[in-house]
Amino acid sequence: MRSVQNPQMRLGQVAIADIEIDLKSRDDIPHILLGLQHIYTNPELRARVFALLEHVIPTRCGSGLTEAERKQFADPSRGRPGMEQWSILVLGVLRLGLNTDYDRIHDLANHHRTIRQMLGHSDWCDETQYSLQRIKDNLKLFTPELFDQINQEVFSAGHALVKKKPKRWANRSH
Repeated sequence: MRSVQNPQMRLGQVAIADIEIDLKSRDDIPHILLGLQHIYTNPELRARVFALLEHVIPTRCGSGLTEAERKQFADPSRGRPGMEQWSILVLGVLRLGLNTDYDRIHDLANHHRTIRQMLGHSDWCDETQYSLQRIKDNLKLFTPELFDQINQEVFSAGHALVKKKPKRWANRSH
C-alpha cells in the first residue's frame, strides 16, 4: 500500500523534528534538509503539502492493458508497495535543489546518514537500500506541476511567517 508517510516510528528511528542538521555547513544539502524539516514540523504546511502528495500515484502498467487502462491511476491499496510520498518529496527536492542526476540521488539515499534519517530510516538495524530503477520510477511521479504546487504552499507559508513579525522590527532601519 502506498502512503504519504508511515506514522508508526520504527525502533531506532529519529523523529524528523529531532534530526540534527549541521547549521555551520556551507554545503547545500543541509539547507535543503532544513527546509524539508520546516515543512514537516509546521502542522498546517505539512497538512497542505501532504494533501498534494496524496496525488502522487503511478498509472497502471502491465501486459494485456488497453491504452485507456494505462492512463488510469493504479489503486494505491493494491499491488506491490511503492516508495512513500514523503520519500519521493525528499529525494525529488534534493534532485532539483542540487541540480543533479539520479546516480547521485541513488548514492545519497543509500549512504548519507542525515538524508536516510529524513527518509525515515534508523542508523542501525535498517538495511533498506534503494535501487536506481526504484528511484527513477518514483521520482518521475514528482512532476514539475506538483513541485510548483508545493512551492506555492511553501511560499505562502513564508509570507505568513513574515507577516507575523512584530512591527517594531519591521520599521527598524539598518
